[in-house]
Amino acid sequence: MSLKLLSNDVLSEAYEKARQGGLDEDFIDLLKNELNHRDLLDSDQDVVINN
Repeated sequence: MSLKLLSNDVLSEAYEKARQGGLDEDFIDLLKNELNHRDLLDSDQDVVINN
């Protein structure tokens, strides 16, 4: 599955839940990179930006 198919809301929620749930760091980084690509992440604080 491509992350490009996920809506911004779904991607943001997946990232937050992955961080809270202690999922694999590689998976969290994958989500984080896509959020950064979409300009949806404040990279200084690793916080999703609400549009």
